[in-house]
Amino acid sequence: MTSHSVVRSAFVVTFVAILVLALLPESLLQEFGIDIGLGYDKLNHAIAFAALAVLGSLGWPERKARLILFLAVVGAAIEILQGTTLIGRDLDVFDWVADCIGMACGLVVAMCANWAMHRKSG
Repeated sequence: MTSHSVVRSAFVVTFVAILVLALLPESLLQEFGIDIGLGYDKLNHAIAFAALAVLGSLGWPERKARLILFLAVVGAAIEILQGTTLIGRDLDVFDWVADCIGMACGLVVAMCANWAMHRKSG
């Protein structure tokens, strides 16, 4: 298994976990005792999307623009879905802004990781 395959698999697992946590109704999260947040909702969003940006950038280095567009759309869709009565959470445009800030930070981390890996091997 190549390093890209491992990172891609980690991206998919992380993506699914974030979707599940983001789209479960608040009542189910409380019922199951799920609280893995850091106590500040915007920071949770930023960290989740930073992780996705890092993993996605390392897994598909040639497709960063598509990755960021995809993650931005996913973040917006999550917010829209959270605002529906089915999910019963809050639609907050600033959560999406936090997602985008997290993606930018994740890209910087991925660029630094790529630089360090290439410097070490060269």
